[in-house]
Amino acid sequence: MTTIGGLPITTLGRQASAQLFIDTALRARTAPQRPFYSTSANGHVIALARSDAAFRALLLEADQIHPDGMPMVHLSSFVAKTPLKERVATTDLIHDVAALAEKAGVSFYFLGGTDEVNRAAVARLGQAYPKLAFAGARSGYFTADEETEVVAEIARLRPDILWIGLGVPLEQSFVARNIDRLAGVGVIKTSGGLFDFLSGRNSRAPGWMQAAGLEWAYRTLLEPRRLFGRYFRTNAVALWQILRHSK
Repeated sequence: MTTIGGLPITTLGRQASAQLFIDTALRARTAPQRPFYSTSANGHVIALARSDAAFRALLLEADQIHPDGMPMVHLSSFVAKTPLKERVATTDLIHDVAALAEKAGVSFYFLGGTDEVNRAAVARLGQAYPKLAFAGARSGYFTADEETEVVAEIARLRPDILWIGLGVPLEQSFVARNIDRLAGVGVIKTSGGLFDFLSGRNSRAPGWMQAAGLEWAYRTLLEPRRLFGRYFRTNAVALWQILRHSK
């Protein structure tokens, strides 16, 4: 673990993280307990944690925070004693975990997205990994009154790995409220817009833009109204945090 932008960030790479998920999920089958909780941080998350103490507290409840931003990885070599090995984007990690899950018989549950996006995400991942088991799936559109029923259904199905794509900070709040009611689930991974990418609704940036840390710029070009203001406000704050609050 290392500190980047004031947050404790895991130094595990994608393959090691994927294997950890599988091993943890299999152990939880024989000894049900509080799920292992993994979330992610990028520039937006670092900036939000700087301005919102309650959100920062939610992040610190996680057992693991992945670095989901190439600027974090690049800068870590200069600002941290233990540099980050690589970016661990959930959109990449899902494939690493799915490949191992097929062989180990580890099951997934997708919570999030619209009905259409959720169904497409399940179908397309299933096509890529035909032996992958799904314990269930549900859209992320439910009322506060329905949340107890949703959580109870997931707990009953006991998926090995629960992927939650409700967006920041809603997914972190959801986990904080419900993690103790999900004993028997091995791993919980907050996933942001993962299902939009898996379903084909959104596309990834070209490889060279990802490697250069410019995926945020590609996404802004695709969704300028939604994302221009966010990145304009948060990029400078995140950079300052990384430069001043890493060790």
